[in-house]
Amino acid sequence: MSSEQAAAALARAAEAGIHCLPIPTPFQVGRVNAYLIEDDPLTLLDTGPNSGTSLDEVDRALGAHGRRVEDLQLIVISHGHIDHFGLASILQRRSGAEVAALDGLAPWLERYEEGMDANDAFAEQIMAEQGIAADVRHALLAAWQGFRGWGAPVTVTHRLTHGCELALRDRTLRVLHRPGHSTSDTIFHDAERQIVLGADHLIKHISSNPLISRPLDWIDGGEERGEPQRARSLVDYTASLRATRAMENVELVLAGHGEPVVDHVALIDERFALHARRSRKIRRVIAAQPLTAHEIAQALWGDVAVTQAYLTLSEVLGHIDLLIDEGRVVEWREDGVVRYAGSSNSPS
Repeated sequence: MSSEQAAAALARAAEAGIHCLPIPTPFQVGRVNAYLIEDDPLTLLDTGPNSGTSLDEVDRALGAHGRRVEDLQLIVISHGHIDHFGLASILQRRSGAEVAALDGLAPWLERYEEGMDANDAFAEQIMAEQGIAADVRHALLAAWQGFRGWGAPVTVTHRLTHGCELALRDRTLRVLHRPGHSTSDTIFHDAERQIVLGADHLIKHISSNPLISRPLDWIDGGEERGEPQRARSLVDYTASLRATRAMENVELVLAGHGEPVVDHVALIDERFALHARRSRKIRRVIAAQPLTAHEIAQALWGDVAVTQAYLTLSEVLGHIDLLIDEGRVVEWREDGVVRYAGSSNSPS
């Protein structure tokens, strides 16, 4: 998409009363797109991370549209990543706005610190099982501790369910749960205007990473359900992309990062082709000998598999799950570590 086409797409959204507010983040992905929806209630979808710089930019961006934080009446959270909800609590306190989020995400948002502790313990266990050395695990966990301050707990006052409608004065947004990039990914479809507020479900310039995570229902009714199995993120994401590909009345997807998407079907087909190519590479890597997921990642990405160990591990495990479902790969546990092989060369 050219810069002119991107500008035209954003202008179309603005004519529909939806304004893109790019908010700075400290993360490699760059700015996150929050969206101001000029309606009743005055609505902000996503917030940016919990930082003074981001808050200043939210103030400035709202001011450019003749609004203030104190005017906000509804804050909607698309999913549980800190660049998307970190400022929600501060904005809620300043404005008195309601906060809406997916019902399964709400307990985690409200128990943020506890949830992050559980996430870290879960991640360390997964990394150990998949062959990542203790020193790498501990370095990653220490870095993640430093990121926690970019998020903050927030009280969810309006819980959303898959398929429900979020009714504003001048539009109705259908709420659609699209797990994959995270277990809580939620998109919002304005069928009348043929616009989807897509957050990180579909991003034009990068493939959304299907991150390893705990199941969304880890907390049920305020009680922990015990030690969770990991979500099969890429399997879930593939199903979510298929559902989005089949949607009607979609001409524009407003993404959580970067430019709008004007042909979601073509982009989703590109993602499917990318996943198929990566699956074939993984099959070739393990054709000669069984390997751990971390060893597969190192074969594919070299040192990046150490500096970005969790991201690359997520990619590998996502494709391994697909290949296991296809009967092309088998897994087994040996001395507490999981190894993978092509179905024709597995130990038996």
